[in-house]
Order: sequence, then C-alpha cells, then structure tokens
Amino acid sequence: MQISVRQFDTSEALRLTLAEGRIQALEPITTDESLPWIAPSFLDPQINGCLGRGFVSPDLSSDDVRLIADKCAQHGIGRFFPTFITSTDDTFRRSFSTMAKILDADAELNRRMPCFHLEGPYLSSEDGPRGAHSRECMRDPNWDEFQRWQDAAGNRIRLVTVAPERHGMPAFIEKLVTAKVVVSLGHTAANGQQIRDAVAAGATMSTHLGNGCHATMNRHENPIWEQLACDELTASIIADGHHLPPAVVKSIVRAKGSKVVLTCDAGNLAGLPAGRYRDWNQELEVLASGKIVVPGTPYLAGSGSFTDTCVRNVIQMAGVSFREAIEMASIRTRELFGLPVPKLAIGERADFVICDAKSYLPVGPGLLM
Repeated sequence: MQISVRQFDTSEALRLTLAEGRIQALEPITTDESLPWIAPSFLDPQINGCLGRGFVSPDLSSDDVRLIADKCAQHGIGRFFPTFITSTDDTFRRSFSTMAKILDADAELNRRMPCFHLEGPYLSSEDGPRGAHSRECMRDPNWDEFQRWQDAAGNRIRLVTVAPERHGMPAFIEKLVTAKVVVSLGHTAANGQQIRDAVAAGATMSTHLGNGCHATMNRHENPIWEQLACDELTASIIADGHHLPPAVVKSIVRAKGSKVVLTCDAGNLAGLPAGRYRDWNQELEVLASGKIVVPGTPYLAGSGSFTDTCVRNVIQMAGVSFREAIEMASIRTRELFGLPVPKLAIGERADFVICDAKSYLPVGPGLLM
C-alpha cells in the first residue's frame, strides 16, 4: 500500500509504502498543499465508552471493548485511557478485573489501551462540581481501597482524578505519586490553598478544566483561576463545542501554553442517535446537537463527540496551527505518561492518523494501524 502525505510538523511531502502495519519505505516527493496531513494517532486520556457501551458495566464483554476501540479508531484515536467513573467498591473491582482479563487476552487491545483512568469516587459531593457522578458513592480517599482496585486492574491505573478538598487528600496524592500514578484535579469546589496543597503533594494535571465545577462562582477566587495560575498543572480541555465556549478555550490555551492536552471525554452514549437512555444509574439524554445531558439540569454527562472534532475545534476556537493541535491531541499526553511517540521511520509501526488538508478531520478509515 502506498500513500502520499505531508508531515504535520515540517509540511514535507512523502510517499509511504506500508505493509503488515509497518512502514516499509519513505520517499520525498514534490510538495502539494492538497495532500492530506500525517500525524501520530490521537491519544485521548478520557474515554468512558461509546455506542451504548461503557467500561463500568456489569456485563462488559471483549466484543464491547473491541467495538469501542474500533469506533475510536475511525476518529483517529489510536490510543486511549479507558475511564472508570464514580461507583461502588464492588463495581470498581469487578469492572477493573473484567477489563484486565480482556486486555491480557488480546495484545492489540492491550496496545491501544495502555493505561486506565480512575475518575472518582474521591470527588466533590456538591451539585455542580460532581456533574453526573453519583452523590451517594462520593467519599474521602482510602489507600487500601485504591490498592484493591489497582490489583484488580493489573496495575494499569496510571491516572486518577481527585477533588483536593477531600479529607486526607494531600497524603493520598503523595502515595499515588510514589506509586507512579499521575494525579489530576477535577470535579472540585476546592479553595486556592487546597489546590496549592494538592500541587505541592504532587498533582500535575487538571481534568477537563472549566467543567466539573459550580456554574456560579466568585469572579476572582475560584478553582478555575487557581488551576490556570499553577504552572505545574497540565490542563486537559474538552473542545467539543458544548463543554466550553470558544472564548474560554482560547483563554485556557493562551494561559497554559504548552501545558494543554485535548480530551473528548466521550460518554457511553457517544455515537448514538438523539433520544433518552438509561446509563450511569440515571436517565440521560442525547440532544439533536449531539450534546449529552442529565435531563432537566444544566449538567453534561460526557461528550457525544470524539477527539477529531476537538482537534478541528481547537484550531478554529483558539487560532492554533494544526501542528499545535496535534501536540495537544497526540504528543503531550504520551510524553506526560512516558509513552512512545510514533515516528515516521522505516520499520516503525504505522500508528498514524491521516487528516484532510482543509477540514483537519481523519480521512479513509481514520487510522493507519
């Protein structure tokens, strides 16, 4: 198989020869601005599921996981972190154990999902910050409990989202960091000192900054400003067009600079037609726009979009280049978690996304795998 493309970072035109999922030959060709872009496949740190399937499910099967992975691949997502949202101890243990067994038995799926993301239950119980997470399951951190989940997951939990205001959180964060787990702040109503204490303990990320917080806050002293001001924190943002307005996306990107990563936060209902569904132990609604909400409330329940939409949107909203968008969607998260960045070199695995020259959306099957 041969394809002609332009490199996302240099604009150099190349003809690639591919066979058995690897690059067999590279040949420079005359630059043509109509050629599609080639870039490392997207890595999304927060995928809850899609098409009615989710990773926190009592009947999750390998077919479900394959369906989610293949749908993500159609949108250029070559790697992602399955995300496990707030639930009970028993549900977490069962879900982590099931996923670990599925990945242990399938090398390809295991490669696509290198880490797990635990989003809860150590989050705020307040309406607004908790979003669509179950209030009844929220609790203070418990190290022994977390270790049980980590054991069930086969040590795959590498990202944990917490609310800094929870009792005992700084000590819990220190233990996570010692165990080589990345700690992210989210779904929080924390004050400035609590956020600074979490950062001092080792937190290095913000989960979907600008969401998972009160709709109305003090205009100066609030969790968003405090996290924006913390140079140690890399902010993930959802640029799906629903979670954040363009001006906020632009402001976060300008404030954080090279410390922004993109996530689509795809919910279990992503990819489904408009309508009401039962999921996450409550009724949810997919609107005609693709927005997923808790009916009758202003609260979102994950996203109905995928990472490719966020790449296109951040270019339009923040005025960044395609190269900068790829840094946010494909490279920085890999670097943060010590994962290899795909290289355009003979013999390397063809782990790339091909994007249209003008729309920046994936073309063909979405991925070269």
